[in-house]
Amino acid sequence: MTIQRAIRIIAGTFILLSLYLAYRYNGVDLSEPTWLWFTAFVGANLLQSGFTQWCLMEVILSKLGMKHG
Repeated sequence: MTIQRAIRIIAGTFILLSLYLAYRYNGVDLSEPTWLWFTAFVGANLLQSGFTQWCLMEVILSKLGMKHG
C-alpha cells in the first residue's frame, strides 16, 4: 500500500467518524437535508478510492484536461 492510498483511507475514515460523532453526541439529525450528506459523500469516496484506486474527481479533472502529476 502506498502512502497516498493510506492517506485517502485515513482521511475518509476520519470524516465518516466525525459525522457519526456529531450524530451520536451533538444531536445532529441526519434525516434532515443538510450539508452533512455532502460531507458523508466526500468521506465515503475518499475511503473507497483508497481501497479501489479509483476516484471520481480524478476522472472529472482528467476529462477537463488536467494531467496526472
